[in-house]
Amino acid sequence: MHDYVSVIIPAYNRAWILKEAIESVLKQDYDKCELIVVDDGSTDHTDEILNSYSLKSYGMINIIRQEHRGVSAARNAGVAASNGGLIAFLDSDDLWFPGKLTAQVNFFHQNPLAMICQTEETWVRNGKRVNPGKKHKKYSGMIFEKPILLCIVSHSAVMMKHSLFDKIGGFDESLPACEDYDLWLRISCNLPIYLIDQPLITKRGGHQDQLSRQWGLDKYRIMALKKLLKTGRLTDIQYKAVYNVLEQKTAIYAAGCIKRSRFDEAAYYTDIMNNDAING
Repeated sequence: MHDYVSVIIPAYNRAWILKEAIESVLKQDYDKCELIVVDDGSTDHTDEILNSYSLKSYGMINIIRQEHRGVSAARNAGVAASNGGLIAFLDSDDLWFPGKLTAQVNFFHQNPLAMICQTEETWVRNGKRVNPGKKHKKYSGMIFEKPILLCIVSHSAVMMKHSLFDKIGGFDESLPACEDYDLWLRISCNLPIYLIDQPLITKRGGHQDQLSRQWGLDKYRIMALKKLLKTGRLTDIQYKAVYNVLEQKTAIYAAGCIKRSRFDEAAYYTDIMNNDAING
């Protein structure tokens, strides 16, 4: 079923917004798909929202419930339960335009060697449309050096072949955040990530429970970069680019720790670039 799409929505205490994400999948004009919602141990009334769908006999919806293990484990669980040759992710606070799946499936039909693509997006912050800055510009093809400093691949915009997800190893469950940054770098160092230059998702932010609002997330990007340097999969040019960004991020993060009187943590990150395993 190479053109059957499995849609994965991870959900943790997002009852206030989850229904809108689900509805945006149900309104797709592409019907060869299944929707897998993974409730990652929610303690709000997410369960009631999901039960309302299961009672309506939506054959395309599969609900998975698990103890709270984080968004990476939730997405991996969804993929493990999926049947599609193509995988699409949707964050519980984002929305799809009705033609999103059709556009991406058509892209794969027209580009059979492609393994992954994403679409353009619109941004909404606190209910108001905003324009992304130039630094958020998306690119198409061999984009590896573009997202090292700043992630320019969006979960909710991506569709990939199931075989690629299996080969690359999925989301790193040891990362409680920035797991997307880690995955896209692991993919883009060897493969092109193509862009459909049409906004087909609404990316929503600004709400209090948005993980990216928290300070300190760069420590997880630092973990991802350190891991990537040790893979042996990078060209000399790629290695240098990753090393340079790691040097920048550790210095900035260490300075942030000092500002917050977290001196032991600052010392650790100050010393990272002296690590023999990184310097080879």
